[in-house]
Amino acid sequence: MILSNALRILVLMLALSVFQSVHADAGPVSVVSGTPIESHFQYWEDTGANATLAEVRALPESAWQHRPTGKATFGITDSAYWLRVELHNQTDRDQLLIAELAYSQLDDVVFHELSGGTLLREFRTGDTRPFYPRDVDHPSMLFRFQVAPDNLKTLYIRVATQGTMVVPLQIWHQSDFYEAAANEQKLHFFYYGSLAVIILINLAVFLTLRERLYLYYALAISGYFLFFAAVRGYTLQHIYPESPFLHAHVLMLSIPFLAMFSLLFCMEFLKVRSHSPRLYRALQAMLAFEILYFLSAPLLSYDTGIRVAAISAFGFFSLLLVAGPVTWAAGVRAGIFFTIAWTPLTVGVSATAGRALGLLPENFFTEYAMQIGSGLEAFILTLALADRLYREREQKIQAQADILQQQKARSDAQTRLNEALTHDPVTGLPNRNRFEWMVDEQFRQHPNGRFMVGVTRITQLEEINRTLGLDRSERLLKAMAEQMIKLAAELPMVHSTVNSEGREELVYQLSGDSFGLLVDIGKTGDDFKSLDNALKQLAEPVLLDNIAIEPNPRFGAASFPEHGKKAALLIRNAHVGMEMAPHGPHQTGLYSRKNDIYDESRLTLMSDLREALHNNQTQLYYQPKTSLATGKVVGVEALIRWHHPERGWVPPIDFVPMAEKTGVIKHLTRWVVDQAMNDLKALHEIDPELTISVNISARDLSSPELIGLFETRIKRYQLKAEQVIIELTETAAMDDPHRGLKALNELTAIGLKLSIDDFGAGYSSLSYLKKLPASEIKLDRTLLQDIESSDSARMIVETAISMGQGLGYRVVAEGIETEKSARLLESLGAEMLQGYWICPPKSLEDLKAWLDVERQVPGRGDVYSSAKRSARPRDV
Repeated sequence: MILSNALRILVLMLALSVFQSVHADAGPVSVVSGTPIESHFQYWEDTGANATLAEVRALPESAWQHRPTGKATFGITDSAYWLRVELHNQTDRDQLLIAELAYSQLDDVVFHELSGGTLLREFRTGDTRPFYPRDVDHPSMLFRFQVAPDNLKTLYIRVATQGTMVVPLQIWHQSDFYEAAANEQKLHFFYYGSLAVIILINLAVFLTLRERLYLYYALAISGYFLFFAAVRGYTLQHIYPESPFLHAHVLMLSIPFLAMFSLLFCMEFLKVRSHSPRLYRALQAMLAFEILYFLSAPLLSYDTGIRVAAISAFGFFSLLLVAGPVTWAAGVRAGIFFTIAWTPLTVGVSATAGRALGLLPENFFTEYAMQIGSGLEAFILTLALADRLYREREQKIQAQADILQQQKARSDAQTRLNEALTHDPVTGLPNRNRFEWMVDEQFRQHPNGRFMVGVTRITQLEEINRTLGLDRSERLLKAMAEQMIKLAAELPMVHSTVNSEGREELVYQLSGDSFGLLVDIGKTGDDFKSLDNALKQLAEPVLLDNIAIEPNPRFGAASFPEHGKKAALLIRNAHVGMEMAPHGPHQTGLYSRKNDIYDESRLTLMSDLREALHNNQTQLYYQPKTSLATGKVVGVEALIRWHHPERGWVPPIDFVPMAEKTGVIKHLTRWVVDQAMNDLKALHEIDPELTISVNISARDLSSPELIGLFETRIKRYQLKAEQVIIELTETAAMDDPHRGLKALNELTAIGLKLSIDDFGAGYSSLSYLKKLPASEIKLDRTLLQDIESSDSARMIVETAISMGQGLGYRVVAEGIETEKSARLLESLGAEMLQGYWICPPKSLEDLKAWLDVERQVPGRGDVYSSAKRSARPRDV
């Protein structure tokens, strides 16, 4: 009822502003040369739609009604209408005339030409008929005829349609019509050309940025394009002139199509969901209605479809008109543009709907209002999208400027390097390497003390990351870290230490979702109530962006010395204990050996490894190391590979750490050294200058047999000691600094070379590394992974290279995946490269074949040409 009253008021206002009643004589229309022909006619409503021409001619004059303006709108009706117009040629020459019904949506139009009561010609047309033949190749309903000098002719025109009965009748001089039609076509071509350009621009932006907003806008404008082309009859004329049935359904489908994508564009552009849930639900409901209408339109009659379309258009455009001010009021800049753009379009749509329903008269305003409004809307919103792109670009430029301004001087690079190596980049907490070093140091200083390693894991982090995104999950981690530090500071039993920069360390980040701390049991007095209360607080929901997030932390613990005497083992056992915890919000699981389900399989794995080593079932693969100065392969690194008869390929990370803990590492090292020396002798047949790198562990350094092992194998295979390089991670070198330094000095004293592996991946003392008798450092791949895109990463790598070379080390970059990284590292001063981009690890026979090719193929000496010739699939 409210909608009906509002519509009537709007109709009255528009009618008063655009419609004027013109009274004219109902006599014949005079045709005078050089003067536009006056437009008025008489009409009669054939309610049965079955009257013949003879019956119509026999009607009394009182049955005819006069239309002085030449334009009439009768709304949606089942009646047929007969128009009658008499023309009197008052000139002394024949006049070529065109009668035009300038509305292309009329279903059935029949022109009758009479002179002196005689029917001269009958012509049938309409958009339910094939487009051709027509008197004039034009979408309007046109009839060409000729009037002799001082002659009188009468036109009877029967019009019937299922849609809106709009009859704008105009009689033209033929030359005047063609001139007016040409001018109108120019305007239409400009309009459609503008829409096409806007569509193409937004599709290009969508393909570049992959933002759905621009796709929705391009499809919405495409809907307008199709709608107006169909309404004006251009699609029937040029695309499917023999398919009037298809034309009717294209027109009906274009309306919900443009509505659907206009709604989607509105929701995306205005970000309605974030500031107005009610409006968002209303838009969703309207979208569901338009989808339903789109799917059911082919099943509806044309009459019903047009009625639904007119009401739908009025409703959804009015809703979008409300969306602009609501968004504007919420402080969203896009709401200003949207309100300005949608106002003329909504007025145009309302006028078009009123004309279609027969509530508004047929005139220039009602005929072109929606087309004008859509043009203004497209232009304004295109400016809005351009403004959006400009602002996003400015924000990116500003962000880049801020990053550059925030960079520290080169003198601070070493501090930042140590920070990156020992702290988590998200929370800023010291990392696992730092925690293990601290815990082991406490155990060394207090071997008779009682400690407990506690571990907390945020079990919901992966789900939070998938649901709310990486940014929010990182913010949650920061909030949890700050809460843990605050709670730990209030607990006297939590061990704290002060780092070299004077910052207190209480809580450590062991991995992406795990945190650890060290509890001095001696300070608890066996009363863990305060610790339990802290865990209860930690399990409470965290408020983030007005969302209460349940982190669902789980807690595990392992005691020193009962459950282990090394930090790494206690952390592992605490994680296992976490799985033994009762289900609850803050229950802590204490490690128990009898409930450790992992021990048996790991011990079985070590037993299988011993057997594999004894039966020579393990293999060595080799990855080349290339000099950037010469482009030649200067050495290879030996990498252990094990194919288990039942488990398949077992990654080294699954058995090497366990081998270190169980002592099997001594057997593994012995086998690797023996096999590597034997293979190096075979490789010297191809290149006598090749070196070989062998990895050893911290456990090997404590073995008195290590030096003898290398001495005997070098002598047995008649090798030079300087061609054998020992690789040791910086973390392993720090495991027992005094004993490790002594063992490494003894190894290098017999001529072996020392390389510090995974440099930058662990916590290390630079003053201690400086004492090591190393000749080479290998930058860890984690340092190199962002150098192509991050200025700060390149700065850290350049500092590490400069620092290494300043200490007299050769610098090797490993894990090289792309030519861009290789060239960048060369420019930063790296001396050697190793990685899949050059060559993946290969068996001995495959490596020998590869080296043979490298020696024979032209281009040897160029590391980039060599890399391009290498197949680089990732091996096991």
